[in-house]
Amino acid sequence: MLHLIVESALLLLALCGLGYYLISLWSAYRFLRSSVPEREQATLPPVSILKPLKGADREIYSSFRSHCLQNYPQYEIIFGVNSEEDDAVPLVRRLMAEFPDRDIRLVLCSQPLGMNRKVSNLSHMLRHAKYSHVIVNDSDIKVSPEYLRRVMAQFDNPEVGLVTCPYRGVPARSLGSWLESLGIATDFIPGVLTAQYVESGIHFGLGSTLAMSRQALQAIGGFEAVIDYLADDFELGSRISAAGYTVVLVREVVETFLPRYTLAKFFEHQMRWARSTRDSRPSGYLGLALTFGLAWAMLATMVAPHSWWSWSLLGLTLIARLSLAATVGWGLLRDRAALRHLWLIPIRDLIALCVWIWSYAGDTVTWRGEKFLLRKGRMLPLKTEPPTVAGGDSQNYRNVGPIEPGSSESF
Repeated sequence: MLHLIVESALLLLALCGLGYYLISLWSAYRFLRSSVPEREQATLPPVSILKPLKGADREIYSSFRSHCLQNYPQYEIIFGVNSEEDDAVPLVRRLMAEFPDRDIRLVLCSQPLGMNRKVSNLSHMLRHAKYSHVIVNDSDIKVSPEYLRRVMAQFDNPEVGLVTCPYRGVPARSLGSWLESLGIATDFIPGVLTAQYVESGIHFGLGSTLAMSRQALQAIGGFEAVIDYLADDFELGSRISAAGYTVVLVREVVETFLPRYTLAKFFEHQMRWARSTRDSRPSGYLGLALTFGLAWAMLATMVAPHSWWSWSLLGLTLIARLSLAATVGWGLLRDRAALRHLWLIPIRDLIALCVWIWSYAGDTVTWRGEKFLLRKGRMLPLKTEPPTVAGGDSQNYRNVGPIEPGSSESF
């Protein structure tokens, strides 16, 4: 009797997963056919690019340079660091020397305003921004020369409050990095497209690009409103959407350079991501159980190895899963690495199922070498009291000149 119940449960879960793959394929097809137009004749407002830094990521200088090569009439780049000893500081000074005609500034943000130091830095940096629109993206994001034009053209519509972009991961030479890149291209981005279709629009942001009008940002209380949240990108997009503004996912793919993850570091990062998502979208995260079609089908063949239906179901889910991976991984993202590593999808999906299950076993995450307790998306320290959220003092940040590099960890 128990064996029959398990077989039936796995059959039902695998069929749900198969249905999810088909919906995701349709969502990707719709996005590829009817994605947001580029608005070639749009008014292009001046924009401040805010880049919080901590340490020197892989290929970070080429990522910096890509922001200086934009086909865009007027913009500034503001970098923010916690310490004068940060490894990224000499690279920013080098960038200033290579592009003397670009408006580039480096701001020291020494006073923490909340638990999320990245958002704390953004709050400091925003005070130096000159323009009515800002873009926030991670330090390791590399963009095309048309990036600003395609993103900022969307603000020609006054209802738009935030614009975000899909991204592909450029893996280092390690199994953990390959699995991370594969997950982005074949699981995370398809999930974003599916959410956009099912929810009739996108209602969150991706850290690869958060382009905002300052009016929309002020409407939700500024960066200070999310200064204790781990998933700050999700929170900013969700709050701006809830404030009545439109969030746009534009078809401009950017790149992020992934670290050389060991399997342990890969699992640690996946767990942080999983628990952050669980706290941000608890009901949606619980529903992820219905999306692991291939993993459930593989388990069904283990439970019922002699049943024709288990192997037939495995074949169908595998075809649908690989079709989805190819459609998004190549059709949208043009991710050659994802195509090379498609053979890892069964392993990656089994790991993802294990991470999803284990994410309910605790509320702690590790971020930048520190452990935090998550409570409804907020980060709390495990051993020390959280710093008091304050408005900051102008004496706690300043423009800094050439200094010697130290050692630090990347955001």
